[in-house]
Amino acid sequence: MSTELDPSTQMKKQVGEAAAAMVQSGSIVGLGTGSTAAFMIQALGDRLRTGDLKDIRGITTSFQGEVLARECNIPLSTLNEVDCIDIAIDGADEVDPQKNLIKGGGAAHTQEKLVAAFAKQFIVIVDSSKLVEKLNLGFLLPVEVLPRALNPVSKTIEKLGGKPQLRMAVKKSGPVVTDQGNLILDVKFENGIDNPAELEKTLNNIPGVLENGLFVGLTDLVLVGEVVDGKPVVRQI
Repeated sequence: MSTELDPSTQMKKQVGEAAAAMVQSGSIVGLGTGSTAAFMIQALGDRLRTGDLKDIRGITTSFQGEVLARECNIPLSTLNEVDCIDIAIDGADEVDPQKNLIKGGGAAHTQEKLVAAFAKQFIVIVDSSKLVEKLNLGFLLPVEVLPRALNPVSKTIEKLGGKPQLRMAVKKSGPVVTDQGNLILDVKFENGIDNPAELEKTLNNIPGVLENGLFVGLTDLVLVGEVVDGKPVVRQI
């Protein structure tokens, strides 16, 4: 028996399907992480099953995405096995007017940034609540840190004006551990982030930091899902 989706979930599904429709046969595709990206992966699987799409290979950004892609019978590869990525599709936690992003709510931003940076085209799929005038006013900035460097990195971030807090797991004791075996500091800057490009470089230059969740100058297109008059619609930025 089919279950009717609520408008918000239907909107995520529609924007995920809109992004999947942009993938062409023969492409290497970066597969993002998160609830909206999951609908995109499922839509790609549907296109493969019907024969509408052929001969693609996926590059996943998380173990979660890998499991889902295999369930959808999407052939997978790795960054080390391809020369380039034709198109990458992923969600975001915040998007500013310059299409800069904060990502990492799922603790997968290091792999997500690798895939986005090596893609010829990077498409971001979000709902309208993720659009902000300034980054970090509402969503904390994730910073992936080597476990042994947690304390010195925290102190350095505090000197930059940030307030870091160790991300703790919800359904297990202890902190969140990334797919790379590292920890996540979620950082709040009181007045938001004035210069994302500068801060991205500054944070990544701290010894012990692997990567942070600022994605600057990588986004080519944003697909925004909205519910208008009770119906899901998708617009482009």
